[in-house]
Amino acid sequence: MALEDVLRLVHVLGATVLFGTGIGIAFFMAMAVRTRDPRIIAHVAGIVVIADTIFTATAVVLQPLTGYGLARVVGWPLNEGWILLSLALYVVIGLFWLPVVWIQIRLRDMARHAAAEATGLPPGFDRLYRVWFAFGFPAFFAVVAIFWLMLTKPSIMLLGLN
Repeated sequence: MALEDVLRLVHVLGATVLFGTGIGIAFFMAMAVRTRDPRIIAHVAGIVVIADTIFTATAVVLQPLTGYGLARVVGWPLNEGWILLSLALYVVIGLFWLPVVWIQIRLRDMARHAAAEATGLPPGFDRLYRVWFAFGFPAFFAVVAIFWLMLTKPSIMLLGLN
């Protein structure tokens, strides 16, 4: 298998892990919160934090590395409009993902505390959950846009950079 093939495979697998883990986390967290049971929410949120740490964080690091390597091997100039736009969207995703990681930890801890004290979820839980939920949408659409850019490689002029 040629280096280009390995880089493409790892890059696509990384993108798949980012997208799939994100959607899976969102689904399971939303289903857990719907129960309003602090024990269930605490358990699921704990798994969500672990999954984000193992899968998402690893893929977040690998994506730019494999993308850069692939661009070099294939001969794509790094100032191609579609590459620059993909990188900009990647930064946008990160700007939404980093607070989401912190929020997931807070939601987990709030639910654990409520479960341990046998109380309902605290008042700030729902507000924080809504922020967490809302932050998923721009990140989701940015990932879809990056997929489109990678697949179509449109000719895009960005500020005269390409």
